[in-house]
Amino acid sequence: MVVVAVIGAQWGGEGKGKIVDELSMRADFVVRYQGGSNVGHRVVHEKGDFAFRLVPSGILFPNTTCIIGNGVVVDPKGLIAEIEDLQSKGIDISRLYISERAHVIMPYHFLLDRLEEEARGNDKVDSSQRGINPAYVDKHARTGIRMSDLLDVDAFRAKLSTILQQKNRMITQIYGQRPLSLEEIHGEYFAYGQRLRSYITDTNKMLHDALFDHKTILLEGAQGALLDSDFSTYRFVTSSSTIAVNAAAGAGLPPRSVDRVVGVYKAYLTRIGSGPMPTGLFNAIGMEMRDRGDEFSTTTGKERRCGWFDAVAARFVAQRNGLDAAIITKLDVLDTFPTIKICTAYNLHGKIIHSLPATLSDLAACEPIYEELEGWQTSTSNITSYEDLPSAAKAFLKRLEELIETPIAMISVSPRRGRTIQIQDILTMSQRDLDPFQKRNQPIH
Repeated sequence: MVVVAVIGAQWGGEGKGKIVDELSMRADFVVRYQGGSNVGHRVVHEKGDFAFRLVPSGILFPNTTCIIGNGVVVDPKGLIAEIEDLQSKGIDISRLYISERAHVIMPYHFLLDRLEEEARGNDKVDSSQRGINPAYVDKHARTGIRMSDLLDVDAFRAKLSTILQQKNRMITQIYGQRPLSLEEIHGEYFAYGQRLRSYITDTNKMLHDALFDHKTILLEGAQGALLDSDFSTYRFVTSSSTIAVNAAAGAGLPPRSVDRVVGVYKAYLTRIGSGPMPTGLFNAIGMEMRDRGDEFSTTTGKERRCGWFDAVAARFVAQRNGLDAAIITKLDVLDTFPTIKICTAYNLHGKIIHSLPATLSDLAACEPIYEELEGWQTSTSNITSYEDLPSAAKAFLKRLEELIETPIAMISVSPRRGRTIQIQDILTMSQRDLDPFQKRNQPIH
């Protein structure tokens, strides 16, 4: 038995979907534990390209049970569409379960998300406008609707009636919009509950039984640790906790049940939307990274900003999350560059710093200090063994490992399944491999 949390270790879009897909073949359960349909995981499969938004990507394997955990906020209309799309492609969805405790994104959440973003004027936070933030606000304000509420027609109506009175006051008095209809929302969302009834269950019990039966469980994070509301570029963050400490809580597991935490990094850096990014490149190099890496959001199609690997931010994430191993993706995107840079420190108003500043203004003022390495300028996209990598690529990976102080366990060289170099088996790593005091002394070969 092993419980592994897989988190994004940058600003999202690191390729977690492919990694979870690779690991799911040997997993009994895959659990999505936070976020909503504002993010997507892309998986290239023999049955086609799949963009997962709420359904865990492990659903592609016939023996893997998939769970949408209590920490997720669910758009039931979007989830039904995703389920039907997967079914149309021949994917069996009978192994999907939804926590009865997961909160529901309601129509007023979508509307308020849009109205609040518009009201910010030029001070927008680039919300996806999919109702995620308002849904989490209601969850913590104790005024949310949960998946279990959709199953009881009378109780749902009574609860919705009270909440909608408050929401309609905001919609009409603050934003000057027409009120939403209780009858329409109640009828529509009760119907969604009936459609999803067979999937909604006590997933906490399922997972505790799985622990007792010594099953292998993957906890699949959404977005990236640099979007966490506590440990990132606040206020350009997301509304759920994206760091590893939330994985067990969002899945419905005891905190000590997580055996290891794995962070997924791109070999370079990307960020979507607003917020400072010290290594961002607004030149031909950045455009080449974008085009070679197909750096456009799976969900919104927005272009991602691209830049060199930021080891300052990467080490910050490794330390805050207690990473046991790192996975490097999209190494092949760097195949064409004669010189490759790594940011090893920042220059902040003439002072050299090696940690991520807490304030937006300080991070925006940081100038990256680069270390230059020789590029390999040959294709790595068909390589499946570490020994076969070009020596310059090995030197680059070794330097990343030294800088983030975390052993590299896997390297992805293509979006396609199987194009992954395994250095250590994440699901069977020994306790010595996981000893944080040994990490500095365990470089890749």
